[in-house]
Amino acid sequence: MDAPDAPNQQSADQTMAQVGARIRVLRSRRGLTLKEVAERTGISTSMLSMLERGVSNASVGTLVSVASALGLHMYDLFDRPDPGAGTPVTRLAEQTLIRAGEGTTRRVAHNDTQAGVELAVNTYEPGGASGPRATHHGGREFGLVVSGSLTVELGGEIYELTEGDVIAYPSGRPHRIVNPGPDEAVAVWINID
Repeated sequence: MDAPDAPNQQSADQTMAQVGARIRVLRSRRGLTLKEVAERTGISTSMLSMLERGVSNASVGTLVSVASALGLHMYDLFDRPDPGAGTPVTRLAEQTLIRAGEGTTRRVAHNDTQAGVELAVNTYEPGGASGPRATHHGGREFGLVVSGSLTVELGGEIYELTEGDVIAYPSGRPHRIVNPGPDEAVAVWINID
């Protein structure tokens, strides 16, 4: 039996396969081709196809771009009820685990699509990053480093953060987060649409 405090036991790979299938369905419902969505997002048609087939993982930035191209919020790509819809509590076992980039895992702790607020706990392995390149989207972000150290590349500037440091910025500025250290880094991230 799973411990009550264990995170959602569905693997990040299984989640991404389900997200890919959902992207395909949502894209088809909107009458969009792979090429049209690829052009809107700046990712290649082949990468989008691999994502839809569950063959490839995507960074959070890529998921945000795809969701935006479909007129959705990133959380809408996950076939899960909105935790903000019924109860004020989101249990650990109900939270969604995403492989957010190479060596990075994102646990969506709470998402309230009505308020446009997402709270996530990001874990970066040594050398892990939010994605291969900087991304930008609408909204505002706030990050608190809980442990380890992170480098935030923000609009061409570099910010070194260590435990307890906070960063806040408009999400429209190109940004990328990297763990340059030898130890795992954990950060709490809030995204506001």
